[in-house]
Amino acid sequence: MIDYSALSDKRIAVLLSGGVDSSVVVYELVSHGLRPDCFYIKIGPEEDEAWDCSSEEDLEMATAVARRYGCRLEVVDCHREYWDQVTRYTMEKVRAGFTPNPDVMCNRLIKFGAFHEKRGRQYDYIATGHYAQTEIEDVPEMSESTVGKIENRKSLNRQLVWLCTSPDPVKDQTDFLAQIYDWQLRKALFPIGHYVKDEVRRIAERERLVSARRRDSQGICFLGKINYNDYLRRYLGELPGPVIELETGRIIGQHRGHWFHTIGQRKGMGFGGGPWFVVKKDVEQNILYVSHGCDPASAYRQHFPIHDFHYLTVNPFEAPSHLSPLEITFKIRHTPEYLPATLEPTGPGSFIVHAEAPVHGVAPGQFCVVYDTHHHRCFGSGEITV
Repeated sequence: MIDYSALSDKRIAVLLSGGVDSSVVVYELVSHGLRPDCFYIKIGPEEDEAWDCSSEEDLEMATAVARRYGCRLEVVDCHREYWDQVTRYTMEKVRAGFTPNPDVMCNRLIKFGAFHEKRGRQYDYIATGHYAQTEIEDVPEMSESTVGKIENRKSLNRQLVWLCTSPDPVKDQTDFLAQIYDWQLRKALFPIGHYVKDEVRRIAERERLVSARRRDSQGICFLGKINYNDYLRRYLGELPGPVIELETGRIIGQHRGHWFHTIGQRKGMGFGGGPWFVVKKDVEQNILYVSHGCDPASAYRQHFPIHDFHYLTVNPFEAPSHLSPLEITFKIRHTPEYLPATLEPTGPGSFIVHAEAPVHGVAPGQFCVVYDTHHHRCFGSGEITV
């Protein structure tokens, strides 16, 4: 829980999207006697684009909520930063055959990145509607090696800030936050992180907020109703190639581009005689390999490498009580389940994940998000290299 009494003299910026979650964030802060400033981040396509975008409705909702609580609302244009940074990251990854996560990089590069550069640096905290929590741990005698792992040493104050999970396993969003920097985590406030989604809805309905019954966005970050495949098609086009049954070598059809499909995909294949499962990609030859019927063994991995591991707070392997291999839980996609495993270091920022049981749909480019054994504290994430 947030200690609101410690925030009475702090400047707080709320990223207000127009959805129910960020709307209740404003209510939470105001109900505790705080007066935040609200910001709507503009990122959608240019006004002359033909894409179906809900940004106008979002802004109307955000304006109504800010006005309701007497808060100032400012629109901050991060359109160019999003398309230059997040879109470039996404397209480079999918073109290479990887499975990226734009929402993860949006948090790092836009919500706590570009916004901070433009306006957030003037505030002590940036509050968002993420389902996540933070914990502060006092470390009176922190070792120099530990200090060296913390990027923003000016705000160190001999304390560690940990990213922790929400009590709502379905809505928990720590996996989307596992690539933000230490200094960004220190500035982050998650006022609804201790709630489950139903509680947030009930608060919004009780307070008669205009966004109370608004459906959650199903698209990628900030793109509203834009379909992910349309997003890819816009920048990568189509590149037809054969779809081959892995076991027989038989060509069963054509795909329109390997980037429209992910390892482990079971739906939307469009081929008769299914079900079909995507099990492999040959990017150089532009071939998509599928398997018929039940999941083949090749669709599962129990041991897989990750690299470029990003530590949110500190490296848990440096703690004397954590000798390698480290027992952990993890997830490779946004699901309620946390999978048990051990993490074996193989080099700086590189590990082998030894899952307790085979995992379906492990794909290169995905982030493997690592938690403690109780899936309470999030240590960070690394990119799968299989």
